[in-house]
Amino acid sequence: MVELSRADLHVSVSDPAATSMNFLNEVASRFPDAISLAAGRPYDGFYSTEDVQRYLGVYLNHLRADGLSEAQVRGLLLQYGRTNGQLHTLIARMLEIDEGIVVPPEAVMVTSGCQEAMVIALRALCTSPEDVVLAAEPCYVGLTGAARILGVEVVPVPESPEGLVPETVAEVVRTVRAAGKRPRALYLVPNFSNPSGVSLPVATRRRLLDVAGEQDLLLLEDDPYGLFGLDDEPRPTLKSLDTDGRVIYLGSFSKSCFPGARVGFLVADQTVVGEQGGRTLLADEMSAVKSMLTVNTSAVSQAVIGGVLVESGCGLRAANRDKIAFYRSNLRTMLAALEKHFPQSGRGERAVRWNVPSGGFFAVVDLPFRADETLLEFSAEQYGVLWTPMRFFYTDGGDHSVRLSCSYLMPEQIAEGVQRLSRLVAENA
Repeated sequence: MVELSRADLHVSVSDPAATSMNFLNEVASRFPDAISLAAGRPYDGFYSTEDVQRYLGVYLNHLRADGLSEAQVRGLLLQYGRTNGQLHTLIARMLEIDEGIVVPPEAVMVTSGCQEAMVIALRALCTSPEDVVLAAEPCYVGLTGAARILGVEVVPVPESPEGLVPETVAEVVRTVRAAGKRPRALYLVPNFSNPSGVSLPVATRRRLLDVAGEQDLLLLEDDPYGLFGLDDEPRPTLKSLDTDGRVIYLGSFSKSCFPGARVGFLVADQTVVGEQGGRTLLADEMSAVKSMLTVNTSAVSQAVIGGVLVESGCGLRAANRDKIAFYRSNLRTMLAALEKHFPQSGRGERAVRWNVPSGGFFAVVDLPFRADETLLEFSAEQYGVLWTPMRFFYTDGGDHSVRLSCSYLMPEQIAEGVQRLSRLVAENA
């Protein structure tokens, strides 16, 4: 049999972020009884296999009510479809109702999960080795992994404890340009970021948009957790505040509906001027990239998500009341457990400290020792608790911190998991 050298394969196959997550999954499979405060997946209890058929029926009846013949309905469900998807009108309506984002439906591209949206955006924007993408650090590994596959350099912009600082963004842009490179966009998660849990204040969002204009920079706004705040305080998206066309908005139905559908979307309403002076939407230009990736997002998956949108009147914030309440309760449970089991936090250099996110699925805990893969495996085997090393989300750093997730468990499991973590720290510090 032919043998290949790993050195002859693309660097992405041994990408540190990807191999780290593979290691995390492998440890979880070897210690199935360990409580996982690592998994950021949604809670299973909200899903039923019967819902798939029901939502499919809702969407097909919606198409019939719109006057489509049975042959047209069959074609939309079972044939190749429009490259940019068939849910664009429903998604545009959802964005207006839930987020105050007003864009033409043609600016919406339906993708095979938000991961594909990232790949499409990066490929369309970065055209030469000099083009780089900035990213708030710590950064979601999906973005850095997508960039690695495409050969696009990612330049980190370090977050402060309160999140991204616009002036730091401007400073990094100037540094990149001084090195002869062209910063094309900045990737960030303004609402309850993964992994840090930080949410940007509204004033910071407005200033960041100003900096983007001053520095001629696009913003890639990823918003998977925006529905799940601890309160009902308005947290406007960058896209809803954007008056200059700086923001490309990335979305997903994995948390608001269910992950197995693998349906995401991007909103790119920027104008593209052709060589002959013709004008098109950036989403239309990006369709050429998508046509060479997935051709079109599964029509069956789109139909199921379409049924969710139709049944909810395109208002997913209202339709997700139960999920919102559950995740709020879980985050409060996790923060209360940290207070209970680490009562000496903030005292001395050996103290355990953590942030207090205002929503989302994650919190970050700083430990008085190195939190790496070796400790993670020891934690799973000896203490029965899993977590995610924060070093997975840095180019260099995060060695003494862990990310805890509260989304996948019941409250009593979260409390027990934090207690087990406290024993790990107390007995090994």
